[in-house]
Amino acid sequence: MFSRRLFLASSSAALWIPKMAYAEGGKPHFTLGVASGNPTPSSVILWTRLAPDPLNGGGMPRGTADVRVRVCTDEAMRNAIRDEIIQTSDEDAHSIHYKLSGLKPGREYFYQFYFGDEESPVGRTRTTDLNAPEAKVALAYCQHYETGHYAAYRDLASWVPDCVIHTGDYIYEGGISALGAQMRDVGGGERRLFEIVRQHTSNEIVTLWDYRNRYALYRSDPHLQAAHAIAPWIVAMDDHEVDNNWAADIPQDPEKQTPLEFEIRKYAAFKAYYEHMPIEAPPAFHKMKATLQLYGKYHLGPALIHLLDTRQFRDDQPCGDGRRPYCDDAQDPNRTLMGKAQEAWLTKSLKSSPAPFNVIATQVWFTSYRYNETPEAPVTNLDSWDGYPGARERLSATLADGISNPVFLTGDWHTAMASTLHENQFDPKSRRIGHELVGSSISSYSPWARDMEVVRDANPHVSYLNGQQRGYLRTTFSRDNCRAEFRVVEDSGRPDSPVGTDVEMRTKDL
Repeated sequence: MFSRRLFLASSSAALWIPKMAYAEGGKPHFTLGVASGNPTPSSVILWTRLAPDPLNGGGMPRGTADVRVRVCTDEAMRNAIRDEIIQTSDEDAHSIHYKLSGLKPGREYFYQFYFGDEESPVGRTRTTDLNAPEAKVALAYCQHYETGHYAAYRDLASWVPDCVIHTGDYIYEGGISALGAQMRDVGGGERRLFEIVRQHTSNEIVTLWDYRNRYALYRSDPHLQAAHAIAPWIVAMDDHEVDNNWAADIPQDPEKQTPLEFEIRKYAAFKAYYEHMPIEAPPAFHKMKATLQLYGKYHLGPALIHLLDTRQFRDDQPCGDGRRPYCDDAQDPNRTLMGKAQEAWLTKSLKSSPAPFNVIATQVWFTSYRYNETPEAPVTNLDSWDGYPGARERLSATLADGISNPVFLTGDWHTAMASTLHENQFDPKSRRIGHELVGSSISSYSPWARDMEVVRDANPHVSYLNGQQRGYLRTTFSRDNCRAEFRVVEDSGRPDSPVGTDVEMRTKDL
């Protein structure tokens, strides 16, 4: 068991930084920590970035730099199995994406980077194991820097999961908000408190320079660094890594940017995402179109995890987006949220899966949720799977065709939720096809929480709902059960806030 040498014995759980980590002149280069990701039975990606001036482009001179990496089987870093020199350059913001291969399944490994006389923090990673009896998986998403501190990540790191799934909104693209707390009208004569506890450092980001600095700002948080250092991450972006509610080649405000301008912005966003994430393949820009491969599958013992990408290939949100009743456009059965290729890949993988649990990690809710009372036509969130009923019906039909224990792990909506999925989602008498589990957002608040609470009875398939607290989800998969712990932060305005379990449940009991 990992003894958490990465952390000080204080309640802040700041990363352990060796004495040599600081260069002459007081400017360390490993300011953004270390990370690992894309775990397989025999490999992981190890990440770091040299950034002595992280909020000002990184601060490295143009050209190449040599970085040493050591990998050991012990956290004391004595039993080395790899010791290599890697070259990085300003082309990738002096980031490192080192594929560590030839490993054994289900094993812990410890790694560290060196630049000159500096040492990075020590990171822990773990390979996957198809035969493991259980898998500990944390789910995180939506971590607006301004609206809360990352106490949830401090707690996540203390759990030492086998892997972390991040389903998007790692950064937010907006400008600088005013510090302070405000009471806001949330409807029905009720007012709730919302707070800005720290600030972005620039206006809305659109260029590669902007995106790099925004990622560096978020990655500077010690609790986020701790969560990255403790376990491998599986990541895909949602909308705010680029632009709010973007869909394929369509931005939030197409009247303010040409199609080419948005593709260039997308490429900048994709490139900065790659430069700050432990993923293997960089983005491409081909025939004036930006792409980044994100979806894929990961097998952790009883759970086969399918990570989706529901932004790059989707049709535009129907009916003008937002929360509305369906228009004719929404009912088009050919509309897609994943694109034909990804949809075919998912269907094939699910039908051939040998796993006891088939996990689908998606950016937006699969569960239908009506925001009005029956018997009126449902008002739903058209940026979620609710806006793509044809695509959901196709996937529901696949899941109903004998797929073993489907469980969706989802982000986006800043609200913790557990639901039972039905083939016809608004008909609880229709065939049950699985479950959806959603932890709360890491720090992004939920201004629509009351809107969901007042129509709770109109959504009997939802067994748990909490939009008022921030947090994350712990899941433990065994061969016959998935146990979920909904962790919540007492006060997201405090980095040292206590974190506890709001409710614990098991899918076999739902």
